[in-house]
Amino acid sequence: MKKFLSLMAVCAIIFSANCSRVEQNNDPIVGIWFQSEAEIISVSSKSTLRKEWIFNDVYLGRYHEINGNNITLQTDFKWSKEDDVYTIEYRGLENVPTDRFKIVKTAEGTILEKIDGDYLAIRE
Repeated sequence: MKKFLSLMAVCAIIFSANCSRVEQNNDPIVGIWFQSEAEIISVSSKSTLRKEWIFNDVYLGRYHEINGNNITLQTDFKWSKEDDVYTIEYRGLENVPTDRFKIVKTAEGTILEKIDGDYLAIRE
């Protein structure tokens, strides 16, 4: 009888472990997106500001602003999707507004376009 109960306990553990799997998120937003701007400081030098969004599959991500070779801003964000509209809420940055955008396919590639029509980022 003890062997039967032990076998049942092992089966219950295996069954409960198999039922608790996290579904994989295959959303097209998952990945790295960037925006790059060149700023001319003087005739002989220029600086490049790169903004980078890294979206992961558990509705979180990381945002970087890189000026030249230096990271000038780094924060986490939470993202969500309702219909075709994505929303980013930046954590720890009170002065940065929430971004709302859609994924748009163009001849140049797949881009993130804000709801007002402005360009946000392109897939890396």
